[in-house]
Amino acid sequence: MATTRLLAYQSLFSLVQQVSFAATSQHDALGAHYDAMFAGHSISAIVKSRHARTTLLQIATDLGIYGDARLRNALSEDEQRIANYISSILESESERAAVLQLTGDSAQYFLDVVQMVTVDRGLLLEKQHNAKARRMIIKLSEACDELPSSLFISGITRRDEHATFGGGFGDIYQASYGGKTVALKLLRVFQADEQQRQIRLKFCREALVWQHLRHPFILPLIGIDRETFPSSLCMVSPWMEHGTVLKYLNEYGRANVDKLLHEIAQALQYLHSQNIIHGDLRGANILITPEWSACLADFGLTSLADTTATTRSSRRAGSVRWMAPELIYPAHFKRKFVRTRATDVYAFGCVCLELYTGQPPFPDLSETVVMFDVLKGDRPDRPSGEPAMSDVLWELVNDCWTQEPETRPTIQAVVEKLSSDPEMTSMSNAEIINVLSTMQLFFPPTDP
Repeated sequence: MATTRLLAYQSLFSLVQQVSFAATSQHDALGAHYDAMFAGHSISAIVKSRHARTTLLQIATDLGIYGDARLRNALSEDEQRIANYISSILESESERAAVLQLTGDSAQYFLDVVQMVTVDRGLLLEKQHNAKARRMIIKLSEACDELPSSLFISGITRRDEHATFGGGFGDIYQASYGGKTVALKLLRVFQADEQQRQIRLKFCREALVWQHLRHPFILPLIGIDRETFPSSLCMVSPWMEHGTVLKYLNEYGRANVDKLLHEIAQALQYLHSQNIIHGDLRGANILITPEWSACLADFGLTSLADTTATTRSSRRAGSVRWMAPELIYPAHFKRKFVRTRATDVYAFGCVCLELYTGQPPFPDLSETVVMFDVLKGDRPDRPSGEPAMSDVLWELVNDCWTQEPETRPTIQAVVEKLSSDPEMTSMSNAEIINVLSTMQLFFPPTDP
């Protein structure tokens, strides 16, 4: 039986081989790397593809065809071939398990190639394959304790000496990158070794989920910095000088609170369309952009939803006052602790109240009392201050707060309801596309 011989960059190899026949030294160089580029199965072919690409592009440069249209076409064909390899791996449980056994450089190379195909190039056309690929990146990253190389950036300058803010497992510093002011979220670790690993895994998971998000009302991740603090990692994002939505409303009033709620709902709708649960929606995690729009941030509890629209987690971290009853006491609902689209919608109802009042739900009660009251079905009273919450919005808030998660509206239904009120609408589709095109300029360019 003939042995399978796979080469991820088959088209590029064929082009270089054809051109090199007239150049003895380059032809000999190609032959010297022949065995190192071929593989017996798709996982190995992907691992070896990094070496194959580097070698073949160097020979192509020596041959003077690096800028040739034929080379670009060959690369395009080969990258689609790699995408097909990845798709076949994603459909095989045994091959997915084999991927998670990769270690060292093999794991890093595989991680980098899948990142290139799914995030940088967007070559997996099937939505379900994209979701599976994202999960595989996260699982492999956790298994090998590495991140895709393309996530790392360099060139951070003018970092402030002291942190501006402090969070649960990180401090926020102001710095500069590419001539723009940025925020550095520093991974803060003082715990024992096992706790350090868990915090690093949490940090990496947040970055891996966050990196995919592109929406004008969601804070973008620029990359990961490992140079500013040599012993720690930092997530880098644009600096939002106007601060949180709560700070903004306290300083400038609540005249446009409905517009901000509409933008927050659109951001959440986008997350859910990407099979992502935010998990910690509240005013402290919503920023204001330079254009005075809402901007969803802090993806530390964000997770990927599965095909049944739920995401399981043993981590019960979160803010109790914004928690749906089935998260407070899952056994009462014959459930496990599961963050879902419905729990995000419940939290959105709480955010509506929070932005109108400037206070968290049940501000005068202890968290223990809040938990008991929510489980009994009690909810906060309608805001009484100015501006007055409309009957339409109050009805929607109560729909988001229903005790049974199955009876809550989807976030799409919430957005449609808010969009029906002209005073609550924000951007048109054309405006969103325009903002997205501007956002892309903030990201470092990728290789050809």
